[in-house]
Amino acid sequence: MIRQFLSLAAGALFGVTCAMAQDLSAIARIDPARSGLTAEWFGPEALALHLSQGVPFRVFTLDAPPRLVIDFREVDWSGVRAADLLRDGGPLSDVRFGSFRPGWSRLVGDLDGPFVPEDIGMMVDEATGRAVLRMALVAASPEVFAAQAGAPGDALWPDPVVQEVPAPLLDERFVVVLDPGHGGVDPGAERENVNEKELMLTFARELREALLRAGDMDVVLTRESDMFVSLEGRVAIAHHAGADLFVSLHADALSEGGAQGATVYTLSDEASDTATAHLAARHNRADIIAGTDLTGSDDQVASVLLDLARQETEPRSKALAQAIVDGLAAAGGPMNRRPLRYAGFSVLKSADIPSVLVEVGFLSSARDLDNLRDPTWRAEMAGGMVRAILAWRDADEARRPLVRQ
Repeated sequence: MIRQFLSLAAGALFGVTCAMAQDLSAIARIDPARSGLTAEWFGPEALALHLSQGVPFRVFTLDAPPRLVIDFREVDWSGVRAADLLRDGGPLSDVRFGSFRPGWSRLVGDLDGPFVPEDIGMMVDEATGRAVLRMALVAASPEVFAAQAGAPGDALWPDPVVQEVPAPLLDERFVVVLDPGHGGVDPGAERENVNEKELMLTFARELREALLRAGDMDVVLTRESDMFVSLEGRVAIAHHAGADLFVSLHADALSEGGAQGATVYTLSDEASDTATAHLAARHNRADIIAGTDLTGSDDQVASVLLDLARQETEPRSKALAQAIVDGLAAAGGPMNRRPLRYAGFSVLKSADIPSVLVEVGFLSSARDLDNLRDPTWRAEMAGGMVRAILAWRDADEARRPLVRQ
């Protein structure tokens, strides 16, 4: 019932917004000074979001873990911090927001228990066009929350589709897929006004240009802008592009083990160490962080892919990882004291594409942060990766007849 109501609310607001569109800009902006959680002694806590104009929206919840999701078309979150929308002891323990796909924005709130949104509505001031989206967050039983949770499906809010990428080429050119980690509503690690998603998109673009200058190959990025791409979607893009190798790029923040220096990871069902296990667990939560409904996902598929990856692709991935470690070290690093590691990273679970995940550095390290901000240092690291990829390509091609035997 609640899903039907929310879809109707979005549709009704869509009509209001269209009528006002000639006087309003295309993107609404959040007023952080007036937005956030409020609590009254006589009722439940309420979340209010003040916007520069009315926009279509929908609200729903997801379970395991409990999350509140608000989709908009479309909101500019510039200048808004998570702390602006939170209150100590409130029903939301954390919030994230940003682009979800072209034309759509999303807020995802981690609920501190089973709270359901009620009395949802957006009031638009006819004189100014400003709007307020308000809802109460009411405590419920786990059973009631689970029964109401789930993303609604309707024509106004179609399911996300995998971004279009070039189809596999008919020639024999080498295809590299670069995967800038995180994106959109999932910022990744953040430190000193630097976030991982923007830094890795910049580095991926720089690395693409270096690869294209180096030889006869094609390079595809899993995202070209600040957009969210699911873990499954990243692997699907690599397959659609006919990738010969897949390199996922990250710059995480990790306190365990004093993480610093470039590190290259390959796939394994067991982690090489505790810190890597924690890192893989965080990476594998990317879809949950972005408010993706994972109900109905098939764990058996992941298990089969993992088994297949241990055959021909596993040694090729390990050789690629070693080549990149050697290339980055030759370019000056600095390298992690244990630069080769492994764990069950979901984004590496392609059965037939050699895949590695590269932590170019860690934002939790002051030295790495300074390096990652330096375009000259990034250019040197990109050069080291280019030489490593070319060396691996040649060696892999020479080994291929032996593998077939």
